[in-house]
Amino acid sequence: MKKIWFAVLAAFVVAGCSSAPDKGTVSGSGEVEREWVEEGVTKNYVFARGMGAADQALDNKTQRMATSRNASIVSAQYNMLSFLKGVNLEGGVTVEKAIETDSVLATKINEVIKGAQVVRTEWTNDDGCVVILRLSKKALKAAGIKLAE
Repeated sequence: MKKIWFAVLAAFVVAGCSSAPDKGTVSGSGEVEREWVEEGVTKNYVFARGMGAADQALDNKTQRMATSRNASIVSAQYNMLSFLKGVNLEGGVTVEKAIETDSVLATKINEVIKGAQVVRTEWTNDDGCVVILRLSKKALKAAGIKLAE
């Protein structure tokens, strides 16, 4: 059973890595690169990166990897929200200002960000994790968020 679980996890990681917008967030030696090229926004997607540290007090490597991955996803979601808050909507107002007056919009944005796809997951030598999230502009539009072009 452990072999099957590991194979599924490995296939997921490989599939996620193959669709990533950039490569090389963790070097071949297992250390985080000193310089990253952020994609940010492309024609169809908004990208965000997050980094999470592992609790070194945990004896189990799988637990360390899982907790650092969860932390990096939360970090990436926070970074994506921070980026989106500064984006202008149609009409010239920023998302941040619109959220202040529209709690439904705030809820929609949070839901859309929670649905962002993990496209790359990498672990460091100390079981820390770097994750890249991808959010479709179509998903934003479907939630009623029309970004100014």
